Amino acid sequence: MKQRLLNVWHLGVKELWSLWRDPVMLVLIVFSFTFSVYTAAKGMPETLQNAPLAIVDEDQSQLSARIVSAFYPPAFSKPAMISHAEVDPGLDAGIYTFVLVIPSGLQRDVLAGRAASIQLNTDATRMMQAFTGSAYVQQVALGEVAEFAGRYRAAATPAVDLALRARFNPTLDKSWFGSLSQIINQITMLSIILTGAALIREREHGTIEHLLVMPVAPAEIMLAKVWSMGLVVLVAAALSLRFVVQGLLQVPVAGALTLFFAGAALLLFATTSLGIFMATLARSMPQFGMLVVLVLLPLQMLSGGNTPRESMPVLVQNVMLAAPTTHFVELGQAILFRGAGLDVVWPRFVWLLVIGSVLFVLSLRRFRRTIAQMA
Repeated sequence: MKQRLLNVWHLGVKELWSLWRDPVMLVLIVFSFTFSVYTAAKGMPETLQNAPLAIVDEDQSQLSARIVSAFYPPAFSKPAMISHAEVDPGLDAGIYTFVLVIPSGLQRDVLAGRAASIQLNTDATRMMQAFTGSAYVQQVALGEVAEFAGRYRAAATPAVDLALRARFNPTLDKSWFGSLSQIINQITMLSIILTGAALIREREHGTIEHLLVMPVAPAEIMLAKVWSMGLVVLVAAALSLRFVVQGLLQVPVAGALTLFFAGAALLLFATTSLGIFMATLARSMPQFGMLVVLVLLPLQMLSGGNTPRESMPVLVQNVMLAAPTTHFVELGQAILFRGAGLDVVWPRFVWLLVIGSVLFVLSLRRFRRTIAQMA
């Protein structure tokens, strides 16, 4: 037993040296846990930010002036006053995302109590801004009309007041969610890529044949790749969480990091095994890359990291229970966002252990078969 453990240790150290001499993989690791995490937090804001707006004011009244003055930075850029003939060319050229057309006689119709309408033209190709901004523009414009018609700017006191309380993210800052979710996604991606690439690299360089003539078992070779590549991903994730998320982005972490990384270790046990299994199916690195895309996208998109599982079809929810990422996402969100303890997340630990064990056994059988064919 001691000799087997030494074999696993020395083979794992060999994998670490091989990774150290692979600059492409090193750049991928650094990029995934630094720039990728930062852009996920800051790159796609859900709120409006300097949205280009133009206004066609055909009424030239006090009411239209109030509507124009209601749109200001940072949600909108300074409104451009244009003519009706400039609307379509401006939208076609992508100069404006929103064009608000205030018709002639708006103030007269509002004061007379007659029905009136304001036209909003939206460039829907800018999906994020168009989806959020259309409702916001409508709210601002109708709010100004209602205040003008009521002869005062203060909002009327509603019969029922709704008190909002946002738990775990009081300021509704997207960067809190985006950065932590990206770390969870990157742990899954890199663990699969690194272990699979390590096996294919040995096959392409011919070093796998050297291992076959050594007194080592396939299980030892596989365990060495699992612990070495898993350790690299775990250390990179810990450094990213400490220096990028908590340091650069100033995102608070609610729960115990020790508990989170214990769950990450179980995920890595499953995903590294999956990476080895996929590497035995692929004949070359390009084929492995195509397999990664086919497997990784469903794991990330359907595991609940981007969209709540409750909003997915029941069949998809049930099928994704067999994916380790589903349980790790729930575990990670519970610990990092809500400060959950082991008494809450222990079922997810059990699921990860079971799924990881099954994937390891299946991968080991496939790995042994592949080595037998090569011998």
